[in-house]
Amino acid sequence: MAKQELTFDDVMTSLQANQYAPIYLLMGEEGYFIDEIANYIIDHVLTNDEKEFNLTIAYGADVDMATVINAAKRYPMMAEYQVVVVKEAQNIKNMDELAFYIQKPLKSTILVICHKHGNIDRRKKWVAEVAKLGVVFESKKLKEQHLPAFINNYMKQKGLEMDAKATQMMADFVGNDLGRMTGELDKLIITQPKGQKRVTPEQIERNIGISKDYNVFELRNAIIVKDVMKANRIIKYFAENPKTNPIQLTLALLFSFFSNLFMSYYAPEKSEAGVAAFLGLKSSWAAKDYLAAMQNYSGIKVMQILHEIRMADARSKGIDNNSVEDADLLRELVFTILH
Repeated sequence: MAKQELTFDDVMTSLQANQYAPIYLLMGEEGYFIDEIANYIIDHVLTNDEKEFNLTIAYGADVDMATVINAAKRYPMMAEYQVVVVKEAQNIKNMDELAFYIQKPLKSTILVICHKHGNIDRRKKWVAEVAKLGVVFESKKLKEQHLPAFINNYMKQKGLEMDAKATQMMADFVGNDLGRMTGELDKLIITQPKGQKRVTPEQIERNIGISKDYNVFELRNAIIVKDVMKANRIIKYFAENPKTNPIQLTLALLFSFFSNLFMSYYAPEKSEAGVAAFLGLKSSWAAKDYLAAMQNYSGIKVMQILHEIRMADARSKGIDNNSVEDADLLRELVFTILH
């Protein structure tokens, strides 16, 4: 039976239980989870006094693998462990030389390799050896449907709750760049009025710069119920504020919604719980929009809409388009969707 891939929660649970591996190979497209694991190890394995002699942090652009291995072979001074963290390890050209250290790693060393912006081929023999004696973690981009749960969990850890609309506004506006997302959420936390534990759309409007009435979330809602007047008001606002409402972001979010809507037609059970389970949504609340849209859009119409969104995206990037402005492209697209 193939070994199940470790999740972020798996790795963090072991670390919080003080169960340390001699080697951590952290790799993938999502830098946030890699940084969270590495920073936890840096902050919690050693005391402040122990860090002075037993913590080494290097950067891939400044070291080669021989230097990393030499650091890993040192013994700790007046501590149980020494920690060696290599950040931006994707810049090390001779990564395969780590195989020499893996043959006989020191149990007193915790070596953390942070390889961002892509994965190392798991078929390499030395990667398989790391998986046997340590931790290989692939940090994947969070799917858009899981963003609301991530936002709510992050804020809950900070002792705050998010209004449902506020959560969706943040998910739609920021997207699945978790580094940027947590930065914007931290901004909300800092500006939260004393004694107030719930973040509202009004606070996001004041502190993040997203209009609570004129945003992609509201445009999507207008499209779902075919509210032509509201949709046109929002498009007009977008045209007047192009920097805060780029068409590529709007198209990406609309494409994501209608892609999920198209999939919803194949759900065995057409209920909130059934559609949510079929789409892999964390909450059945999010399925309400798809059920509502299914009342107004046929499967064939949704296929046409997906095609039109792709065409609009291509034209917004200059393909077969020399003169049409983004605002007019969006206006034409929404008209086609609604009629």
